[in-house]
Amino acid sequence: MGKKGILLANIGTPDRPEPKEVRSYLKAFLGDPRVIDKPRWQWLPILHGIILNTRPKKSAELYRSIWQDEGSPLLIHTKAQTAGLQEIMPEDVVKYGMAYSEPTISQSLKAFEKEGVEEITIVPMYPQYSTSTTASIYDAVFKHYLKTENIPALNFIKDFATHPGYINLLRRQIEAGVATYKPDLLLLSYHGIPVSYVKKGDPYEEQCEATTQAVFVDWECGVPYKKVYQSKFGPDPWLTPALDQTLKELPSQGVKNVLVITPGFVADCVETIEEIEVENYGYFMESGGVEFNYIHPFNSDSDFIEILKEMVK
Repeated sequence: MGKKGILLANIGTPDRPEPKEVRSYLKAFLGDPRVIDKPRWQWLPILHGIILNTRPKKSAELYRSIWQDEGSPLLIHTKAQTAGLQEIMPEDVVKYGMAYSEPTISQSLKAFEKEGVEEITIVPMYPQYSTSTTASIYDAVFKHYLKTENIPALNFIKDFATHPGYINLLRRQIEAGVATYKPDLLLLSYHGIPVSYVKKGDPYEEQCEATTQAVFVDWECGVPYKKVYQSKFGPDPWLTPALDQTLKELPSQGVKNVLVITPGFVADCVETIEEIEVENYGYFMESGGVEFNYIHPFNSDSDFIEILKEMVK
């Protein structure tokens, strides 16, 4: 039996919270046709002529506000998830790779080759599949092996939107949050994508709905809940209802105490910490809200590490 490897793949993060490093990261991220599905002749002049000259400074300030001594939260938690899985699966080689930063997916796959790994399971760390996230991981893997003579056996976990362990862990988080904060409303906030992607066949919206339904089938959390989408970028229509607009409207509807959870994220990052706990917190409180609380992603929770093991096995 040949040596087996496991690759935890995520989006990536700037190396430092400075404009130069953020610009390099955004260039790779927003330059991916999977992420921005527009004709290259139309999009690249906008990206290089406007966005990469204006957005890095602002984004660097946001990253700086969440940065820790060990680096960005996403990198810290990804490393911890990798170490945790390696600890409970000592017979395998566990690594992590990033779509748009180092170590890149290709670099990690090369490291597997040097260690003689003959079979690799790729785990995109996105519970719900989307062409803008999971498919970009697939692209990086396939591109790496495009001109390779001896390709290892490859296994891909496409999604875990309704995996029982994942659903049960979400329920436990919600149950604890509701008991602690006693909110008027629970908001399940998923990262949004353009409506045009869904129309072309991206199953992401369907998978977000499947996750939501799986959480609440034959289970009551004790308060009303609503599914929303966050992180809109650009002028095109995105999935709705939007988290920010919802939070601005809720206080006038008598909802003064909200609890937010982000089922599409398994590790804290700028979209969960700064966008939720600062930006959207501000929208709610400025509109008349009284109490706003947020349930953080699993991060390095040992129960989540066990779920990863179960999925791989």
